[in-house]
Amino acid sequence: MNTRNKSRGQGMTEYIIIVALVAVAAIGTYTLLGQTLRSQTAGLAMEISGQNAQTAIGQAQTTATSSQSNANQRKGLDNYDLGNH
Repeated sequence: MNTRNKSRGQGMTEYIIIVALVAVAAIGTYTLLGQTLRSQTAGLAMEISGQNAQTAIGQAQTTATSSQSNANQRKGLDNYDLGNH
């Protein structure tokens, strides 16, 4: 195996690690904000179609508040049983 093949394999490995880290970050963000985004999108779609979106807007506000309180909680192994998982 020559040096060129080794560096190509190293570059591919680094690329895979970066893609995996981005995927984990995206999953975490979507888990935290997913319901809020879905509610906001539903509200926008309802308003565009001429319907009243007050319920969807209220749900988006509720889930945003919940997301904020979850983000402010310290989470670790010492308080794992308190609904942090």
